[in-house]
Amino acid sequence: QVQLVESGGGLVQAGDSLRLSCAASGRTFSTYPTAWFRQAPGKEREFVSFIPWSGTGTYYADSVKGRFTISRDNAKYTMYLQMNNLKPEDTAVYYCAASRELRVPRFSSSSSYNYWGQGTQVTVSS
Repeated sequence: QVQLVESGGGLVQAGDSLRLSCAASGRTFSTYPTAWFRQAPGKEREFVSFIPWSGTGTYYADSVKGRFTISRDNAKYTMYLQMNNLKPEDTAVYYCAASRELRVPRFSSSSSYNYWGQGTQVTVSS
């Protein structure tokens, strides 16, 4: 069993940066592919970014490509999301997720993940 805890959210202005962290319990985290999703009020949860257990071969939603960077430190059982040039439309609760499978072909689908954090709120004012 893996528990995920997000942190780093907050209230910022458009153009600012934030770094989210997702801390995991359990050494098995280092073998789990992981991802970030977000959910804005009244909208469905949407994919943001994916990183394999190895840390190489990342993917991003078009809406965040070039502004967000996903990374992970398996020695610290932690995943990160560096968010730069934030926009009001980035406002959402951000969730980290992990899959027990070594490979996740449908990495942008929330149904591919077995473990979820409780979420951290990111609010971007204009």
